[in-house]
Amino acid sequence: MANYIDGNKVAWEEAFEHRHPNWGDENYVQLKNERLPFFNPDVRKILLDTDFTGKCVAQFCCNNGRELLSLMQLGAENGVGFDIAENIIAQAVETAKKADIKNCKFEACNILDISSSYYNSFDFVIFTIGAITWFEVLSELFDIVGKCLKPNGRLLLNDFHPLMNMLPLPGEDSFDGDKLNKLTYSYFRKEPWIENNGMGYMSKEYNSKTFTSYSHTMADIINSLSENRMKTIHLNENDYDIGFTEVYNGKGFPLSFTLIAEKS
Repeated sequence: MANYIDGNKVAWEEAFEHRHPNWGDENYVQLKNERLPFFNPDVRKILLDTDFTGKCVAQFCCNNGRELLSLMQLGAENGVGFDIAENIIAQAVETAKKADIKNCKFEACNILDISSSYYNSFDFVIFTIGAITWFEVLSELFDIVGKCLKPNGRLLLNDFHPLMNMLPLPGEDSFDGDKLNKLTYSYFRKEPWIENNGMGYMSKEYNSKTFTSYSHTMADIINSLSENRMKTIHLNENDYDIGFTEVYNGKGFPLSFTLIAEKS
């Protein structure tokens, strides 16, 4: 799996070429007409309670930039979005132009190879849904985050709860709608998830290049942050899913979480 990141880059760029008609093309309309579009209510509340005046912000694994561009509404001085897929980043640049947001730029790169020119640059970094799963070793990822944050800078992570990796999803052979308390996969799974059927929210299903992703426990996340001088100051777990399926909502499972960590 040494080249899994290079493989994911190819797979993501292919998925964008297979994207649903007009996928992402109208994001600028919402950015011009709505307050903090593209964030769920819990994250929106955290952002509204944060003073971004004069701050430098970034999103790692920003996809087509819609969330970072939403965040720019709150008065940040400048923003930078990083993602591995060049064609998806190109859409982010175009969206910023159409939304007339001039203080936010985007770069296509491997997150683990972000230029040292960005070290100690950001007051606030965000990761959102499904971002950290694309990295096998979280300590390597959060090492880069820690280097890019200023002292006392903060990381906001909103993602699927690790327990979601234990639950079978509708369409899988092991899913049984009458037995929603059934756990199929190990919480401590080490082997990667391999997918070759496209990227569902972006594209139709097709025989795609290989997507390789990884499970991480909550301990993996918090310990990897701690190893890189970031102290968890907020952790909230929710009983609703933020992207896979609604069938488990309200059933007593932790399905998503929001975490804030501060660099010492």
